[in-house]
Amino acid sequence: MMTLGTTLTRRTLASLELFRGLLPAAQQDVVASARAQRFIRNARIFNQGDSNARAHVLLDGSVRISQSGSDGAQIVMRLIAPGEMFGTVALFTDHRYPADAEAMTDTFEVSWSGADLLKLMQRHPQVATNALKIVGKRLQEAQDRMRELSTQRVEQRVAHAIVRLIRQTGRETEDGIAIMFPLRRKDIADICGTTLYSASRILTAWEKAGWLVTRDQRLIVRKPSEIRRIGEDLRGLRRGKGIA
Repeated sequence: MMTLGTTLTRRTLASLELFRGLLPAAQQDVVASARAQRFIRNARIFNQGDSNARAHVLLDGSVRISQSGSDGAQIVMRLIAPGEMFGTVALFTDHRYPADAEAMTDTFEVSWSGADLLKLMQRHPQVATNALKIVGKRLQEAQDRMRELSTQRVEQRVAHAIVRLIRQTGRETEDGIAIMFPLRRKDIADICGTTLYSASRILTAWEKAGWLVTRDQRLIVRKPSEIRRIGEDLRGLRRGKGIA
């Protein structure tokens, strides 16, 4: 554990989706009640079922959120990029984390207890408004993924997953758009609700076509228009031919 010092500055706070639009007095309250921690790569930040949940915000690194069923099967719920919050859903339910959080890289995050976050929301309604917007956006994403799992072929689901990751952390490079998460092919498979074999087969085919390339666990998309077209084609096909 470490103190925040000057790490959580006003500029940093303004960039965090949970604390956007706060006045200086509110920013001071946020910093005063925050707890900062660093985690090395592959460290577990919290476990599914742990109690005493906290509201977490990632400042640096990347985090994998995954959930296991009673049969032991695991799915990746979401990948967390800097500036995003995670683990907060538990504060609005039974205060137990519904999933695991694992550091994909060396990671620096800050968190607030449920009691402290509630006080911040009561004192500064903008925090509550921001939290509602974030939860609403996450709910919409979850509904989109459920629809994709129910109606789309694997190729379409992989394409949509890559497009979402581009929007989340895509960075322009000389070789294409680099997704900044250190992705395993299993991550892609888990996000899309398919097997590692199927995800690998699709990604290998797209690599051979020159649409993307993998370097040091970084996926670089060279032809994002082709990836987007795959998703758009199925939606058009479904509208035109009534495919469910």
